[in-house]
Amino acid sequence: MKHKIFRVALALAAAALAPPSFAAPDFIAILKAVDDMGDFGKQDYSSVYTIVSEKPGENPSTTQIRLFRRDAQDQFLILIQKPEKQKGQGYLKIDDNVWFYDPESGNFSHSTIKENIQNTKAKNSDMKRYTLAEDYDVTSSAEGKLGAFDVWILDLKAKNNEVSYQRIRLTIRKDKPLPLKEEDFSVSNKLMRTMLYLPTYINVGSKTIPAKIKIVDELNKGEQSLMTISDVVVGKLPDSTFTKAFLERAQ
Repeated sequence: MKHKIFRVALALAAAALAPPSFAAPDFIAILKAVDDMGDFGKQDYSSVYTIVSEKPGENPSTTQIRLFRRDAQDQFLILIQKPEKQKGQGYLKIDDNVWFYDPESGNFSHSTIKENIQNTKAKNSDMKRYTLAEDYDVTSSAEGKLGAFDVWILDLKAKNNEVSYQRIRLTIRKDKPLPLKEEDFSVSNKLMRTMLYLPTYINVGSKTIPAKIKIVDELNKGEQSLMTISDVVVGKLPDSTFTKAFLERAQ
């Protein structure tokens, strides 16, 4: 009996001295936090994106858009303000449809969420609210460091075909649910583009959005776009903002 009691006591002591086991983080919860950081819910959102694009052997080109977004209904309207030649063109997302409007012809044509905005590396999908937790599963994770930040590096696989990229590697700050880097891959696992979220932010109430995003084309070396976000306004917009009629009269 004494030997049995001794063995039990020894086992309990060993358990007490063993290093604690920590449960793996809930990465879906982390993705939801990233989504929530830029989701304005029942408040509408608008801002100006100035996109400077570079290609080897060409002068930089500037595209400026005004974005209107209604996150509660996953709607957005993009109105192009520069260059002058494309002024008045725009994109409208209603339900699962994306429409492109050309004021010169006065016609709407069907577009997609995956289409690039004019001659830039930005896509229509970059303008919508994040829905990472809805659209992707986490297939692997790692810890790392990017610049001064401790980060989580998550490999994501799409749950549907509606997203622009079927695979994403997302680097997220540990201290705050903010992305620092996004690598977008094709179905065949080829790196297509890299998005670098420069650590400069715009705080709007409890929400935080990046002020600058650099998009690097990994297929065409030397081609990239730098997006600068400004003139952020949060508040109720007229329902008519998210209509074809708005684009038709917005000159």
